[in-house]
Amino acid sequence: MQTNESVITKFYTAFQQRDAATMNSCYNEDIVFSDPAFGLLKGDEVRAMWEMLCKNAKDFSLTFSNIQLLDEEYATCNWVATYTFSKTGRKVVNHIKAFMRLKDGKIIEHSDAFKLSKWASQALGWKGALFGWMGWMQRKIQKGARKSLGDFMSSR
Repeated sequence: MQTNESVITKFYTAFQQRDAATMNSCYNEDIVFSDPAFGLLKGDEVRAMWEMLCKNAKDFSLTFSNIQLLDEEYATCNWVATYTFSKTGRKVVNHIKAFMRLKDGKIIEHSDAFKLSKWASQALGWKGALFGWMGWMQRKIQKGARKSLGDFMSSR
């Protein structure tokens, strides 16, 4: 069986290569994921999200570091995604802290933490900088992300 560190390394190395199939092979069937942009996703929604992000990524690069195994189940790591946000053509450098729970060589829970307001200021320009910290703007961003995911899942 793979170690938890090797599963995390495999996941992010696949992400660097925009290989959603390999990323998703690191997940348990009943994966639960959350982040500030998409909110809570489960199972096929999670797998489709990574497929959509890998397929649509423009000028994409990713680094990951500082994998910390907190115990036999829990781990964290840092990763940085750099890309062009397709809706505005603006460059985004998103610094993310991942929290994962692993069991039997698979990730069963995955949560990514980042400041949505900082992301909004980069991705959306002055509107994001001015309003990105406000709840209504953050809900609008999440609604847009969920709609993009739903459209992607319907088109497959």
